[in-house]
Amino acid sequence: MPKFLDNKLLRYSLSAMIAVLAIVIISLYYFNWIIGIIVTLLFVIIIYFLIKSLEVYRHDLEGYISTLSHRLKKVGEEALMEMPIGILLFDENYEVKWANPFITSTLNEDSLVGKNLSTIHDGIISFINQEIETETITFNKRKLKLIIKREERLLYFIDITEQIEIEKQYEDERTVLGYIFLDNYDELTQGMDDQSRSALNSEVTALLNNWAKEYGVFIKRVSSERFLAVLNEHILMKLEQTKFSILDNVREKTTIENVSLTLSIGIGSGVSSLQELGDLAQSGLDLALGRGGDQVAIKQTNGKVQFYGGKTNPVEKRTRVRARVISHALKEIVSESDKVMIMGHKYPDMDAIGSSIGILKVAQVNGKEGFIVLDQDAIDSGVKQLLNEVEKYPDLWSRFVTPNEAVEIMSDETLLIVLDTHKPSLVIDERLLSLSNHVIVIDHHRRGEEFIKDPILVYMEPYASSTAELVTELIEYQPKSLKMNMIEATALLAGIVVDTKSFTLRTGSRTFDAASYLRAKGADTVLVQKIMKEDIENYAKRAKLIQNTILYREGVALAVADNDEHYEQVTLAQTADTLLMMNHIEASFVIARRSDECVSISARSLGKINVQIVMEALEGGGHLTNAATQLQNILLEDAVEKLKQVIDEYLEGGEK
Repeated sequence: MPKFLDNKLLRYSLSAMIAVLAIVIISLYYFNWIIGIIVTLLFVIIIYFLIKSLEVYRHDLEGYISTLSHRLKKVGEEALMEMPIGILLFDENYEVKWANPFITSTLNEDSLVGKNLSTIHDGIISFINQEIETETITFNKRKLKLIIKREERLLYFIDITEQIEIEKQYEDERTVLGYIFLDNYDELTQGMDDQSRSALNSEVTALLNNWAKEYGVFIKRVSSERFLAVLNEHILMKLEQTKFSILDNVREKTTIENVSLTLSIGIGSGVSSLQELGDLAQSGLDLALGRGGDQVAIKQTNGKVQFYGGKTNPVEKRTRVRARVISHALKEIVSESDKVMIMGHKYPDMDAIGSSIGILKVAQVNGKEGFIVLDQDAIDSGVKQLLNEVEKYPDLWSRFVTPNEAVEIMSDETLLIVLDTHKPSLVIDERLLSLSNHVIVIDHHRRGEEFIKDPILVYMEPYASSTAELVTELIEYQPKSLKMNMIEATALLAGIVVDTKSFTLRTGSRTFDAASYLRAKGADTVLVQKIMKEDIENYAKRAKLIQNTILYREGVALAVADNDEHYEQVTLAQTADTLLMMNHIEASFVIARRSDECVSISARSLGKINVQIVMEALEGGGHLTNAATQLQNILLEDAVEKLKQVIDEYLEGGEK
């Protein structure tokens, strides 16, 4: 009988067969009794052998089941005791009730039974009390993945050390692309003879090749001022640890008549696609150049950017030709629009207001109606004094509109010009950005990660003293019919004077040229001083801030206002400027409440410390020597601690 038949099915089959044969035999007895007897005997013999076969089948089946059960039991025991997965049972007091040999040997223990889980590893009990199902712990340099069955009080330990090492190896070996650009190569080699130029090229190439050889970077010169670099994530990590010291080496060793050659490096990482890496590297290079050069921008596909360098003031590369080209492009774009909307940053300063008035004049001379967006509830006392003077000129004052009025005025053909900022989060009203298909950005700050999307024209010059200086140069190349009145010229001059601290900081020859042009157009220097005057109360508040100043780190002054007092941004900036006049202070940070919901920080530096990087870490920005940020919905003491932490990271990590 085949062994695959079920016993019950076999019995039913035999019963049916007997019934059929019984009918056949009775029929045979009826026709021929001799044949009937023979068939009966055969039938009895068949039944006998069938029964014997059934007994043999039952015996074999029971033996098979018994053997299989024994094997399964043995396998289960061996799995618990021998497989490379730790198993641990614990009670409600977190004491071990049983553990298999694998986890015992992994934890270098003779026995775990009776021990509390806290004595095995500090993180196990906290993991048990959380809602998560898995966790990774480190024990004896091994990575163990914990899986818990809380109802059974059962823990599984899976050794994933090799898996993590393979993943790390994969991450370390991922390709990274970089573009290296010689910022001021053309300017530096202009006028050189062939021998001097060749010597400079040889020196730069040798420096870069030695650096590449030291760290295992493949580098190839693709033009006179551009190199291609191929490396991996592990090499990139080592370069980050050095803060890209190649920037300093090239700058220090290529000095010619007090002018040094500087590098800008754009790096793309974090993706496997070579095309995407190339795009990220180029975008990073554009970002580094937009921030003034002499720095590294590492860009990843998630938009995260890490900056290194930027310790020096940018070398002035702006030319009259570029200013003229931008001015003519601005004229064409203005002429094609139906009206011009002009917007600065939140809490506008003198530079934002002055440059806005200048761009308004550009719109008017090209026959277009212009408006300046201003929230009069969010301006400082210095700006208020300027606006008090503007109110005396009804035609100009009527051009100022509120953000809500600007939204109503905007149309599909309206040109939006953003001044003195390039970050969407800092403009007076972000709604205007979404309503306009034509946006122009004019700014003098170093470019940050955040940037206005798809502008049709960008004029960013981080080495300019102010946006007012840039706008003044653009005005010079507008139609000759442009006539400026005294208040317009004075507002632009006030923007330059305030941002340069009366021509003492970030002042170049072009700054004086712009000031000279404005003075010729009727700018009143006495009125500028009047606008910049402060009252006794404000002076006393500034003196109180200075009185609260401490030397937090060597060369770093920190002034913190009382928690119950509110200060205007201009007061904080003036205080930070005043602190720089004190002995042994290289950088100053003034922190105070601007309102119940906002804490402001104003930072100034003499150049040795890059306050822009410090403020960027707190979601702010600015220049190497002049930066600020505003922190929303935070306690003053928490803001101070965050600032101290960022300063510590900057100073202890090296000047990036």
